[in-house]
Amino acid sequence: MMPSTANTQQLQAWNGPNGAAWVALQDTLDAMFKPFEDLLADSVRVTPGERQRVLDVGCGTGATTLAIAERLSEHGSCTGIDISQPMVATAQNRARVRQLPVGFIVADAQTHSFDDARFDHVVSRFGVMFFDDPVSAFGNLRCATRSGGRLAFYCWRHPDDNPFMNTAERVAGTLLPALEPRAVGRPGPAAFADRQRIRRILDAAGWSAIGVKAADVTCTLPIVDLLPYLTQIGPIAKALPSVDAETRTKVISALREAYQPFIVGDSVEYTAACWLVEATAA
Repeated sequence: MMPSTANTQQLQAWNGPNGAAWVALQDTLDAMFKPFEDLLADSVRVTPGERQRVLDVGCGTGATTLAIAERLSEHGSCTGIDISQPMVATAQNRARVRQLPVGFIVADAQTHSFDDARFDHVVSRFGVMFFDDPVSAFGNLRCATRSGGRLAFYCWRHPDDNPFMNTAERVAGTLLPALEPRAVGRPGPAAFADRQRIRRILDAAGWSAIGVKAADVTCTLPIVDLLPYLTQIGPIAKALPSVDAETRTKVISALREAYQPFIVGDSVEYTAACWLVEATAA
């Protein structure tokens, strides 16, 4: 059964082609975003004698959830929540293999009833930009957090600040008429490009001590994973199936040339321009 959600479009995408692509490219994505996984795990402070309860929102295939659970060990627990059944199934399998005591929920964090859960930390690695009603979503997460509990998440800044993100659309735009531009301020990767919008949302949702700081983080991936990433994730992946083989070949060639500046040896290296957002549950 599909989870209940206020956002049918996201439900269909993440239980369909988007979710399948992220599962297929799990190793590539985990390696590329490992710096964020480490930063979020480090943000959860282990206090001897106190058990910490952590919620990982938009946990995907579970990399950050598992890293935090491993860091906490006997000092706490981590629960991951995601709208994508295939991604959560992958996360559960990974947890079983590593024999980590973590929990996973297939649900929309915007509408899910956490009952009496009172988390000490709520974290997310690029998983909170897809809410249909972000004020309602962060209000729900606030209610699931104990007084004094902490929120910390990373989200993308404006696409113009992220050339690695928008180069593919720029060079392929003339070849792919169906290519959809990234919608700034709408559910998706660029939803929180505006830092003031983030502040307004969290303030309206009942969070306090809100901080939004620019974070520039170096990410890498093997060069052999570049084209699969560009053509299976994001706007290019949605537009490619609508063109013929000749056009597809032209798109691939254009991408290879355009991404040469990001290649360092046998790796691809780029700077992810993000916001680190932190807040406290009053």
